[in-house]
Amino acid sequence: MQTDKNQTEQYTFTIIVPVYNEEENIDRLEQSLSNYLPQALYKTCVLFVNDGSTDESGNRIRQVCERHPHFFYLDLDRNGGLSAALKAGFDHCCSKYVGYMDADMQTDVEDFNLLLPGLESHVLVTGIRANRKDSLFKNLQSRIANGFRRMMTGDGVSDTGCPLKVMDTGYARRLPMFKGMHRFLPALILLQEGSVQQVPVRHYPRLAGKSKYHLWNRLTGPFVDCFAYRWMKRRYINYRVVTTNL
Repeated sequence: MQTDKNQTEQYTFTIIVPVYNEEENIDRLEQSLSNYLPQALYKTCVLFVNDGSTDESGNRIRQVCERHPHFFYLDLDRNGGLSAALKAGFDHCCSKYVGYMDADMQTDVEDFNLLLPGLESHVLVTGIRANRKDSLFKNLQSRIANGFRRMMTGDGVSDTGCPLKVMDTGYARRLPMFKGMHRFLPALILLQEGSVQQVPVRHYPRLAGKSKYHLWNRLTGPFVDCFAYRWMKRRYINYRVVTTNL
């Protein structure tokens, strides 16, 4: 885990944006994020995590960060998937709060202002995509996956796949990380005895780029991961130090 302080310490809220081959969306991301920062509820910065993109995403991200003093980036040496990109972002975040959004522009960055007030009483606040604009087949896959996950984890979250979440950074950095972890963020927060709130957010159709999800990683992978979570849940350790002379 990264422990050194960095420029994100100067902010209260950091937005992590994992990016993998989304060059067609970078310009829209730049405009949307730069418009949001002045109206954010807290002093906010953006941390792009380039997850080993093979297109021009990395170059475009660096150019964007040169134009905006509150934008930062990490370049990963290879594509590790969304959970790896989130772990890198969490490990390098030093602000009090951290959130993330996908680079596909299917959610609205302004809706972070709907989620952030919940952090006064909850550890994690997650969006629920209202009136989803995905295909019927994709929505069906998500409903099946979400239903099975809720049964296996008991997290009570109706849309864990919503790519708009905010949380306490201390909890985020203590998350037990594994591939597919992003689907279990609420359940993993509950393992730390933290509380979770759900808030409806807007959802839009994808206008550019290609989805990185298909039948295998939306259904079969999460099915296997649920059993891994159940194993972890029975063995997870929580402790609190009452006093010390360190």
